[in-house]
Parts: sequence; structure tokens; C-alpha cells
Amino acid sequence: MKKIQFKKHGVIFSPSLVGTMVTIICIPLFIKFGLWQYNKAQQKLVIQAAYNLAKTDDAFQFPLDLKQNDIDQWNYKKVTVSGVYEPKYQFLLDNQVEGNRVGYHVITPLKIDQSSQYVLINRGWILGKDTHTELPVFNTPTGKQTVIGQIWVPSKKIFTLEAKVNNKTTLVTQGSQPLQPVWQNMNMSTYKSSVPFEVSDLAIKLDQTSQAGGFVRNWQVPVERIATNIGYAYQWFGFALATLLIYIYMSFNKVSALPPQKQ
Repeated sequence: MKKIQFKKHGVIFSPSLVGTMVTIICIPLFIKFGLWQYNKAQQKLVIQAAYNLAKTDDAFQFPLDLKQNDIDQWNYKKVTVSGVYEPKYQFLLDNQVEGNRVGYHVITPLKIDQSSQYVLINRGWILGKDTHTELPVFNTPTGKQTVIGQIWVPSKKIFTLEAKVNNKTTLVTQGSQPLQPVWQNMNMSTYKSSVPFEVSDLAIKLDQTSQAGGFVRNWQVPVERIATNIGYAYQWFGFALATLLIYIYMSFNKVSALPPQKQ
């Protein structure tokens, strides 16, 4: 590496090849990680703002003629829809925690009034039994219901239907594919292929004020740890700065005193 000498201060800038290579690799990498965390925080802030705005907005009519490209635009919007519950095809979403207690979310399809289409309604949380194989008993109201709630778009990336089937607790069988009463995750595509009716890609989390057969509905904010992501971003940026400072510090060396030249 090229050396730069500062005679006045008696030091020389002489970085090592290894140190230079490590610095060149680490600084861009740390900055990339920092920007990744920062962008995650910004995306969560946008979602949080949309969620908060939807809670105060007037309710939209639930969309029946929904285009695939418009699905994400409806996420967290406040909607209203009327119809009749179909308890035969409802199920429980497992491993849901409320106040340090484990239970289920009750997911019930609603046949939309004056339509052949159904929409899944998350009616809230119920407590599980001491024995996990014993399912809780709950009621589903009959007759026409008016549902008010926020749109919930189940993720396609992480939700899968549990493969194991318990024949003793199977509610409904469509051909060779059983619809289980308890699901570990929410898989819309699997549910839609398991029932004999059309189901919307959108689901609804029942509002706390709605009287349409709801249970505990302390819905969590859809995004969390925004401050944590910001903290991680500053931490990675700090690593980049620290790497640069250490590189500069370690690259300076004192110049040995030269013997005086003879006249």
C-alpha cells in the first residue's frame, strides 16, 4: 500500500492490505444492513398510519367485485357487510395469546346478503381448554348479522394448513380433503379449495363495538418494534463509522527519528 508521510507531526499513513480489504467489505455491508432496518421502520410507519386512519374513518361497503390488483389497497380499511353466518364451515385458529393465556381465534364464514359470495370473519379470541385435544364450546348467532370491522389480508408467504388430520375432530369433508376444526395457520387458498362456495380473498376482523357474535377483540397493532428497527439501523450505521475510524487509527504509525546528516 502507498505510504503518506506527515513530517511535521512525525507520523506516516501506512494502511495494511488486509485492513483495507476488511474495511472495504465491512463498511458497505454495515450501511446496507442499516438501510434495510431503516426502510423496514418506514414501511411499518406507513402501515401504522393506514391502520390508525381506518379506525376513525366511516365504514365502506364490503367490495364484492374485487380485482386481484386491488386486494392490498383494502388492507386495514373499515368496512361493513350484512349476511348470515355458516357455522358448519368455521374453524379455530390455534396458538393465539391474550393476557398471557393461550386460546383460539374463531373464524366463521359469512354468506353475504344478496350474493353467493362468502367472507371469513375473525370473531375474536376464546380461551382454550386445559387439555389441548378438548375444543372449547362457543355459540354462533343465527339470522341476519351486520358486521363492522377492519379488512384483514392473510399473508400468502407464511400461512400453511397443518398437514396432520385428526379424523375424530374433522368437521366437514369435501371429497377426499377434510376441513379441520383447528388450524395452525390461515391459508386462504386451501380454505377456498375445501369449501363448496366462493370465498373472498379479504377477511374481516370484527370491530370491538360490533354485536355480530364477537368474543375478546383486543386486536394488536399490525406493526410493532418500529423503534427497535430504528435502533438497529443506527447501530449498523455506527458499526460502519467505527470501522472507518478504527481503520484510520490503525493505519497511522510514528516515524522513527532519522540520524542528523553530516555537513
